[in-house]
Amino acid sequence: MVDSFLSYLKNEKRLSSHTVIAYQNDLTQFTAFISTTFETESPEEATFKEIRSWIVHLSNQKLANTSINRKIASVKAYFSFLLRKKKIDKNPTLRIQSLKTPSKLPVFIAESNMERLLDDIEFTKNYAGLRDQIILEFLYGTGIRLAELIHIKSADLDLFGSKVSVLGKRNKYRIIPIPAKLRLKLTSFMDKRSSEFQEPDDFIFLTDKGKKLYPVCVQRLVKRYLSLVSTQTKKSPHVLRHTFATHLLNKGADLNAIKELLGHVSLSATQIYTHNSIEQLKNIHKQAHPKAG
Repeated sequence: MVDSFLSYLKNEKRLSSHTVIAYQNDLTQFTAFISTTFETESPEEATFKEIRSWIVHLSNQKLANTSINRKIASVKAYFSFLLRKKKIDKNPTLRIQSLKTPSKLPVFIAESNMERLLDDIEFTKNYAGLRDQIILEFLYGTGIRLAELIHIKSADLDLFGSKVSVLGKRNKYRIIPIPAKLRLKLTSFMDKRSSEFQEPDDFIFLTDKGKKLYPVCVQRLVKRYLSLVSTQTKKSPHVLRHTFATHLLNKGADLNAIKELLGHVSLSATQIYTHNSIEQLKNIHKQAHPKAG
């Protein structure tokens, strides 16, 4: 039934292969635990007490609560699937609760620092320098995910219409507008790309050797350039996604519009950015109001 469940996730839920593998690993670990500890032969036979014991075991291994909660979610999804398929009479995970996790505000780069990065930092005039600059502006100007960025193909880019089509989570496409300044730079970049490589790959962003760009390469370049303008510890492509959303909200953008641009399924996922906006308002109030002190 585990194979059937994984097939359901891939073909019906249309989850990414990375996500399906994560589910598979979680269920494999769970199965191994109940088999070794309780001699329970298959996960379908697991009881509430066995599942609870597994969670305690994970906690004793000093795993982060966020990691444990992901594993709990995998097992819960599996037993819900079994119940729908009438392979079990009752769901033993109904009384299982997720562990408490500290709420963290999304990390973002200040507007002044982004202006320094995009307006003042000198990029080399060769293909690699122009590519790095475009990647930084693309991540910040559209808010797309790293995986979405590296999979953009020539056919997805509409420079005349100033928009790009990206394939997001659950294999859903969405259209994102491209800022005017970025569109002009993209035009120059595409010309440079064509002159650099005689038969370039269909993917827009390529390595120095003309191959499809890989995630670690983007992560490294983002960290390198953000280090020039920011001292914060976390410097990643996802930080630029957070920065995109936070700056839009601070400038008065509608939360539902930000949700659509980010490709979030529910508004609750987008609402985390309102906390950053509220913190900014608190700071402004503290600095400007005569009785704030």
